[in-house]
Amino acid sequence: MQAANRVQKALRTGSGLSFGAWQMLAGSNVSRMIARSGFDWVVVDTEHGNIDDGAMHESVAAIAATGVSPLVRIAANEGWMVKRALDAGAHGIIVPLLNTVEDAKALVKSAKFPPIGQRGFGSPFAMERFGNITQTEYLQQANDSLLTIVQIETRDALQNVDAIAKVPGIDVLFCGPFDLGNNIGHPILDGTMHEELKEAVAKIQRVAKENKKASGIYATSGDQARQYADQGFNMVSVATDAAVLPASMHSALTAARGSYVHSALNIAKGAFRS
Repeated sequence: MQAANRVQKALRTGSGLSFGAWQMLAGSNVSRMIARSGFDWVVVDTEHGNIDDGAMHESVAAIAATGVSPLVRIAANEGWMVKRALDAGAHGIIVPLLNTVEDAKALVKSAKFPPIGQRGFGSPFAMERFGNITQTEYLQQANDSLLTIVQIETRDALQNVDAIAKVPGIDVLFCGPFDLGNNIGHPILDGTMHEELKEAVAKIQRVAKENKKASGIYATSGDQARQYADQGFNMVSVATDAAVLPASMHSALTAARGSYVHSALNIAKGAFRS
């Protein structure tokens, strides 16, 4: 299972660096298009994305079929949400708005099979997302092969980050800069980070490294993603479908319309013909 989990393999070998993308728009064709773009992992976002349980199952299958790791961001730290994502065959889960050590321990209990946790066994789908393994092999290997990723994005989580990182079974501390900025009183309004927010982001990465956990972060562009990678983050989100699609469309349309002078000439030609 670990060999099939591309992001897990990346974290444990070489530089430990991996790049991923965020899917917010429903559809397995969207999933395949993103996965085939060369990313190591794709997050199927059921928190803020337009993706329900059925669409999540289809996207996880589509992404895994391309050899890319499907991760699912669940909507909340709820045991049944963890179960649905992992039973669909997700290679890992990303959990938002986790605040305390108790939250982290409850998450691990939901995500791991006994004796570590209390996850129920019985999905007929999960093992298919890891190649040709049996249900028994999935049961035996899942606890060590699936990623449990927690978002550090609130003031409480930031204050408790060292203790959260020490919880066995937590694999990655993932920084959500936008919500973190909002929660510490320094929202990102014009693309610029306040110094206190930069320090908070650096703290999350430092604590992860000190506790031998991986660190991840959400970026809004390829250039920013490169900067985070150079800073030492292990999991870096590069792009989001809901942002890239309209930006690309707008850019193409702007190029087609041409300059102001060119547009004015076309308008004049139209008026002349009439």
